[in-house]
Amino acid sequence: MIKMVGINIFPSLPPASHENTGQGASDPEEEEPYLDPTWPHLQIVYELLLRYVVSSDIDTKVAKKYIDHSFILKLLDLFDLEDPGEREFLKTILHTIYGKFMVHRSFIRNATNNIFYRFIYETERHSGIGELLEILGSIINGFALPMKEEHKLFLVRALIPLHKPKPIAMYHQQLSYCIIQFVEKDYKLADTVIKGLLKYWPLTNCQKEVLFLRELEEVLEATQSAEFQRCMVQLFRQIARCLNSLHFQVAERALFLWNNEHTVNLFALNRQVILPIIFEALERNIRSHWNQAVHGLTMNVRKMFMEMDANLFDECQKEFAEKEARTQEVEEQREMTWKNRQMWQRREETIW
Repeated sequence: MIKMVGINIFPSLPPASHENTGQGASDPEEEEPYLDPTWPHLQIVYELLLRYVVSSDIDTKVAKKYIDHSFILKLLDLFDLEDPGEREFLKTILHTIYGKFMVHRSFIRNATNNIFYRFIYETERHSGIGELLEILGSIINGFALPMKEEHKLFLVRALIPLHKPKPIAMYHQQLSYCIIQFVEKDYKLADTVIKGLLKYWPLTNCQKEVLFLRELEEVLEATQSAEFQRCMVQLFRQIARCLNSLHFQVAERALFLWNNEHTVNLFALNRQVILPIIFEALERNIRSHWNQAVHGLTMNVRKMFMEMDANLFDECQKEFAEKEARTQEVEEQREMTWKNRQMWQRREETIW
């Protein structure tokens, strides 16, 4: 039976023009999903395989001779097919195999890692990253505590670098779920995750920044004070840049961090460090940001800090005024130097 399934579902020819050819990923919202014309036939084969692997009568000691490493690798290769219905069947089948065949678990995790590495560092093109992450989300949920070093390495080497590729929007929801599962399982990993996000923080892609800020909010919700303190300076330098973003959704999303009770408590406990970093960004927003919603949210955050610690707020305001005065002085000096230089040039021209 396994031989028959393999002959039917594993293609013997290279990908057709509509399949993955290493080119840029298409946006599923803009294009109709591709439907394989042979799907009515393939669906019967997939249903047969699924019914076999979910059957309570299956003897894994016998079945593992046929559902072996070679078969699993070929199944994983099929995740790059463009038909979403086929990928959905593959997801259920592979997840069931992982659950029933304990002997294959480590191999499946390693093989999935290799797909991620190829996607991150070579092609940046794969149709089934979202489905593979869905399977992993369920697997991570079942990890025993204390967490093995192998699993932590998977987070650092595969999941965090998955924030780098351009088509992250296609699988970010599933990736974010996996990341949050790790932090909820072991809160000490929050520092590693936040520093990883900052490492891959987008510089010019505003929509990607919005995704990062949403994920950051969820991570901070599961973060304890000690882990937060290890990364807060680096984190709030980035948040300050986001607050001043001309793209209103980025600035708005950054300000939404103050709508969460847990994160506000973290910020309040560490206000002596946080407020001096972001005070200038808040003042600049109030003075010159073009968007009214961002302006209003900034006023709320500013008021919140003022009520938290009036003395600290006054100190930051004084430092900001002094910095502005120094900047103004330097600007005036530069302008004076420029005018003097122009005057000397005119005199030299007159002499000549």
